[in-house]
Amino acid sequence: MNPQPPQQRQIRLDIPANLNATYSNTVIISHTQSEVIFDFIQVMPNDPRARIQSRVIMAPSNAKLFLRALQENLQRYEERNGEIKVPPTPPSLAEQLFSVTRSPEDEGIDDAGTGT
Repeated sequence: MNPQPPQQRQIRLDIPANLNATYSNTVIISHTQSEVIFDFIQVMPNDPRARIQSRVIMAPSNAKLFLRALQENLQRYEERNGEIKVPPTPPSLAEQLFSVTRSPEDEGIDDAGTGT
């Protein structure tokens, strides 16, 4: 006896007329054993405050499905619009505080960090 695959459920999406879109340029992700928490934040230039605009809490399995859906959508976006460029990852706080600062001329190191 072959098990039947689950049927896909059709969901009718209802968007309220008064729904406000929220802009976020940063997200802090944390978790407990049973939840993944996304705090969507807005950081504005020349303002030392970072305001949480929205908090979304998901079960870990739903967060993983969200990640998969986001990856698939970004892949489709890049296929149509080209690669999304992201800025380089800033050094960690530990690297900022404890690394020795040297100029490339001092060490004979080129811009790529390899020897000349």
